[in-house]
Amino acid sequence: MIMNVMCACSFDMRFTFVMVGWEGTANDSRIFWETITNREESKFPMPPKRKYYLVDLGYTNMHGFLTPYRGERYHLRDYRGARNPQGPEEIFNYTHSSLPNVIERCFGVLKARFPILKDMPPYDLKRQKYIILSCCVVHNFIKMCKDGDPLFIHYADENVELDDDGIPTTGSEDQVTPSVSQRELRRMANFRDRLAKKLWERQTSQ
Repeated sequence: MIMNVMCACSFDMRFTFVMVGWEGTANDSRIFWETITNREESKFPMPPKRKYYLVDLGYTNMHGFLTPYRGERYHLRDYRGARNPQGPEEIFNYTHSSLPNVIERCFGVLKARFPILKDMPPYDLKRQKYIILSCCVVHNFIKMCKDGDPLFIHYADENVELDDDGIPTTGSEDQVTPSVSQRELRRMANFRDRLAKKLWERQTSQ
């Protein structure tokens, strides 16, 4: 049975949240919404106000979660050997893509170190869940305690070849509350537009 895994990570390639247990047929957006709206159970670390998780197009551009623009080039590989980003939306997508690339590299390290994750034996769902969680815990332990680990060094390169399938908070800061009201969605869309414009102005002034 295929299992769906939702993770968040920090920029130093440590997992900050791991949700396992959903069947692979479950929709990503459903898992995401269930996770952030049932935080007493999931323990999902919502970002402090004025900070954002960078998420892909499968999610909603909403308070605390920043997505790229649809219909524009996005993945870093789309820009390699091609023309530079053109306009605010493309420069925003290019910048956005260069940051969450770290989660793909994080999974690259995880799967390279633990081949069982690529070809999981037909264990029951509960055992598979604990195998995945254990691998993520060991991943973080090695990252924190072993300098010079060859896998982390290899995948630290932002241009490393990755498989196609593949921000801590503090108690002193107010956390955002999930909201998909039309007012909040418009506010986040305007925020993204302003950010894209600033990125483009900085790019064209160099």
